[in-house]
Amino acid sequence: MHTQSIAELAQGLRKGDYSSKELTQHYLQRIEQLDGNYNSFISVTAEQALQQAAQADLRLAKGDTPMLCGIPIAHKDIFCTQGTRTSCGSKMLDNFIPPYDATVIKHFQQAGSVSLGKTNMDEFAMGSSNESSFYGLVKNPWKMECVPGGSSGGPAAAVAAQLAPAATGTDTGGSIRQPAALCGLTGLKPTYGRVSRYGMIAFASSLDQGGPMGRSAQDAALLLNVMAGFDPQDSTCIDKPVPDYSLTLNDSIEGLRIGLPKEYFGEGLDSDIQKAVEQAIKVYETLGASIKEISLPHTELAIPAYYVIAPAEASANLSRFDGVRYGYRCDNPQDLNDLYSRSRAEGFGDEVKRRILIGAYALSAGYYDAYYKKAQCIRRLIKNDFISAFEQVDVIMGPTTPSPAFKLGEKSNDPVTMYLEDIYTISVNLAGLPGLSIPAGLTEGKPIGLQLIGNYFEEAKLLNIAHRYQQESDWHQQTPPAAHKQNSEV
Repeated sequence: MHTQSIAELAQGLRKGDYSSKELTQHYLQRIEQLDGNYNSFISVTAEQALQQAAQADLRLAKGDTPMLCGIPIAHKDIFCTQGTRTSCGSKMLDNFIPPYDATVIKHFQQAGSVSLGKTNMDEFAMGSSNESSFYGLVKNPWKMECVPGGSSGGPAAAVAAQLAPAATGTDTGGSIRQPAALCGLTGLKPTYGRVSRYGMIAFASSLDQGGPMGRSAQDAALLLNVMAGFDPQDSTCIDKPVPDYSLTLNDSIEGLRIGLPKEYFGEGLDSDIQKAVEQAIKVYETLGASIKEISLPHTELAIPAYYVIAPAEASANLSRFDGVRYGYRCDNPQDLNDLYSRSRAEGFGDEVKRRILIGAYALSAGYYDAYYKKAQCIRRLIKNDFISAFEQVDVIMGPTTPSPAFKLGEKSNDPVTMYLEDIYTISVNLAGLPGLSIPAGLTEGKPIGLQLIGNYFEEAKLLNIAHRYQQESDWHQQTPPAAHKQNSEV
């Protein structure tokens, strides 16, 4: 069962090949026996999952059920879930039990899906390797000595290892697309405002966006059908009709204009990744697409602008964690200042502290204009680059990451080198555009990701373009070698 896509599992449930309870038990068994290898889950909600599965079976027996009814899903531990610990990968929230559900969680519940539990992540979504979690690092199922990417490394590892059919993630600077690329998955970062952020613990409010992670564009479309939609509880959520993203997957892409940014194919790009992307482009040409070189001239400024804006917003958002209202509280504080300083010093990890300090500095008197305001001006220039590009082309393509998965610990002591792993993804968040990563090859047994960037609210077009490629290739069907051995055992 764990080798099937969401669409295949949904069909099997409706045909009666197995019940949701049997399917859920199967995945729970795999998590129990195999996740010790990967550390992809923080909390496994077995009892709750079986209850939800039983309810789904009742709905399935009555017919006329949503596509995801009875399908087990893993959720990134950043979405508040009523009655279930939601830690954001931090000691600060290790004891936090939300009294309400995030809108994304609520949507999946309404669709009848089953929650297997909450997956591991970089602390407060800050990282590109999933090594900063309070609950330990996550290992890449393709290469156990390598990182799975971050911050959504737990969801990516869980799906790649076939411990869950699909998962939710969040993307602030590439945190869905980068781990999807490193773990051989399809990961979509929707247009900013397409998916509600209510109940999604904030890192950088003007950049964060929830999205789906699955094996294929078809799976991502089915997941986005559930996740997307207007939410009056989120002031940044767009009141715009949600199409059925699965209806246009098979549309022709004859005449599609593909833009290749020259800035994405320069120094620093791994040669095998460049070759894989070029091979994928040739597939699109055989499908009737045309290729045009374009320029996104302010690309090199994306990382410095992002690492002023995102930490600035993080320093404001994380100020709520003060040891008073909820979360970690230090022992025996001497006074209020001691309570604040020691609770934060003991509750936050190094990467979170680093970004809070940078953000507070950038927002301080005398530096706001020099850093934060200037970064926001650069952000507008980056957005204008994309607006100009989409006057010439329909979609922008390139690599998702400059290199394949790197070894655990290799870059953890060099933050600047780590930040460069998001060089191709960060611009998309700064501009608020949708971006999608799909598997496009292997190098030394490690997956390669192809990134597709679309115009605002053109997720359906991106999924269609990705699906047509996946009909011509089988990279999305490849599984980690370790999984083959394990599949024969579980």
